[in-house]
Amino acid sequence: MGSLSLRTLSSAALLRRALPSGGFSGRHGGQFQVDSTAWGILALKACDGSAELLDQSRHLLMREQLPDGRLCVNKSHPASYWPTPMAILAWQDSQSCREAQQRSVRFLLDTTGFHFSRDSDAPAAHDSLLKGWPWVDETHSWVEPTAMSVIALRATGYGRHDRVQEAVRMLLDRQLPHGGWNYGNTLVFGKELHSMPESTGAALTSLAGLVERESVRASLAYLQHKVSSLRTPISLGWSLLGLAAWNESPANVAALVERCLANQERYGEYETSALCLLVLGALASEMGGQVPLISASMY
Repeated sequence: MGSLSLRTLSSAALLRRALPSGGFSGRHGGQFQVDSTAWGILALKACDGSAELLDQSRHLLMREQLPDGRLCVNKSHPASYWPTPMAILAWQDSQSCREAQQRSVRFLLDTTGFHFSRDSDAPAAHDSLLKGWPWVDETHSWVEPTAMSVIALRATGYGRHDRVQEAVRMLLDRQLPHGGWNYGNTLVFGKELHSMPESTGAALTSLAGLVERESVRASLAYLQHKVSSLRTPISLGWSLLGLAAWNESPANVAALVERCLANQERYGEYETSALCLLVLGALASEMGGQVPLISASMY
């Protein structure tokens, strides 16, 4: 599958989820979703999609923004602000959305999860004082929301900010001893937990260009070993993004993506965010990591 055919097929699939007033549903025939819309904007932009639809969708995201800058899964649940980094990325390069983007940036810089001193007999081994970002307000910081926030802040010029630098230390602290990441625990009761490819890909994407290769070498090796066996869009998409960020894309990307897309015949259409993630991972691999999540200058 070449990049042109992938763009064409992906644009068609995304347009089936586009709503008449702009934005994207989670599935064909569904209702507007904040996270699906943010991911849809990124994937459609990478596929050279309609500028009008992109503009409409970005402005719909602005309507979902709360006064403090956060964007939530639903306005009635303001604690669920994990889509905020995605909105920041979706607004990138849009002058009319710049003020909204900056409000969300300030929200991330001023916000963190719940952190506490680790007791000597605590079951979990990671440094619980290092600050990243949580999925939900007033809970502990975890790998994927932290990785997404680092990516968004780097895209907007805050890669050297103290909050980002601490988040980098947090991610490195959560890296498993034998390589890779999971949701955010390393050892529990002295036992090393398993790595997860999607968490590993997200962390590697966020850290590319900020840390030395040696510090993530074991994680790159884990993902290189794992990627050919992945058959789901989230795990494969993040893995392709993470490897592309370090210029280590596998040689058989097209075959992996085609196999993953073919699974829809058995399981049904993928959810919009998952499909977009797969598309972005495939394009990043084909183009040497140059397709955003953020600009190529990140790497």
